[in-house]
Amino acid sequence: MEYEEIGNSVNENGIEAILDVRVDVTGTLGTCRMSMREVLELSPGTIVQLRQKVNEPVLLCLNDRPVANGEVVVVNDCFAIKITEMLEN
Repeated sequence: MEYEEIGNSVNENGIEAILDVRVDVTGTLGTCRMSMREVLELSPGTIVQLRQKVNEPVLLCLNDRPVANGEVVVVNDCFAIKITEMLEN
């Protein structure tokens, strides 16, 4: 009986309890692989070429977990990601 009462309490209030929890949202434009020599030679003005092509989607992650693909857009002079596909869990 106690288990049911606890279960009902979680079901009634559970979603409301987590709605204001803050998570890190990260947009990954692309990746590349570099030698440590190349990393140590990085300086302002260095161009780092990524593997992704211009028309490939960017990855949107929540707490380092991939959740969606999207495309880069500009909103009020800031970069943003327009979600084009939700990923399966």
